[in-house]
Amino acid sequence: MQVKPPVITVDGPSGTGKGTLCSQVSRWLQWNLLDSGALYRILALLAQRENIDVSNAVEVAGLARTELDVQFIAVAGEPSIKVTLDGADIDAQIRKEDCGNAASQLGGYVEVREAILGWQRSFQRPPGLVADGRDMGTVVFPAAELKIFLTASPEERAKRRYKQLNVKGIDVSFQNLLTEMAERDNRDKQRNISPLRPAEDAIVIDTSASGIENVFAQVSALIKQRFELPV
Repeated sequence: MQVKPPVITVDGPSGTGKGTLCSQVSRWLQWNLLDSGALYRILALLAQRENIDVSNAVEVAGLARTELDVQFIAVAGEPSIKVTLDGADIDAQIRKEDCGNAASQLGGYVEVREAILGWQRSFQRPPGLVADGRDMGTVVFPAAELKIFLTASPEERAKRRYKQLNVKGIDVSFQNLLTEMAERDNRDKQRNISPLRPAEDAIVIDTSASGIENVFAQVSALIKQRFELPV
């Protein structure tokens, strides 16, 4: 029987540092990278381009079943992940708040989640995968060798998100960002399908008062221990 490549999952709400951590871990291990939330954002973007209402779960699910060339690239020296669709950089487009809110809405539709599941699992390729999302350890990769769940206070997360978007030249209101983030969190936690929660065997890390280097140090130590890597 062929052994599947190992998986490390990193779940949690937005603004906890998941993207930066996964980017660093994937570069360090030289493993493949999956930004699961970006897949929903890509579907939201494609729905906008095709003039499909995001409430039309069946049509949006159809988009998820088409041949889409999506790449997640961890660029050295860059904190975030570069996302390309058919070779074009779409990162700035999918990181806008309207796209994020539409993506959160899509995540509540069973038709969309079922359609996207095979797409998510297709990223599990040798030598291994680092998967960033909200239900990676609970639903998509329940047999993952290591599961991390990041959390942080809403205010700290909104502050990080505000700074991240401003660096990219995207003008947003901090208060609106905080409100939208709280609404999205509540929606993700309360939904019946794949609610946002740590897997039972996940290691929970609060990043509120921790810089990314400290979080990476904690996680890399766990990885060395779990996969018996040289210190």
